[in-house]
Amino acid sequence: MPESITAARLDEIIAAFNNHDADAVISFFAPEGVMLSPAGKEAVGTTLRGRDTIRAALAKRFADSPDIQWTEGKNWIFGNKALSEWRVRGTTPGGEIIDTIGCDLWEFEDGLIVKKDTYYKQKT
Repeated sequence: MPESITAARLDEIIAAFNNHDADAVISFFAPEGVMLSPAGKEAVGTTLRGRDTIRAALAKRFADSPDIQWTEGKNWIFGNKALSEWRVRGTTPGGEIIDTIGCDLWEFEDGLIVKKDTYYKQKT
């Protein structure tokens, strides 16, 4: 029987993000897992495919914004899918303050992330 996603597992994943541990984060991804960033030239933002690509993007994100944290989280689980709602705060490399709300849509197979799709509010 496939491994189910649990609230505890989602908490572990989010803790890895907040610990800025790219290796820990990608350990939760399937080898060919996909992370869809909210911004980019594609209709889906930017597609990051595979652990190495995701690890590199996360390492850059954590280095560029060393104080970034996802807080005020709420999670809902629906079979092999989950929704995480959060507030992200930090500082950009240019010194601008990050403070926005957003959500992640997750899909899992055998307990591993096969797709993480991020959405957030854009300040104008």
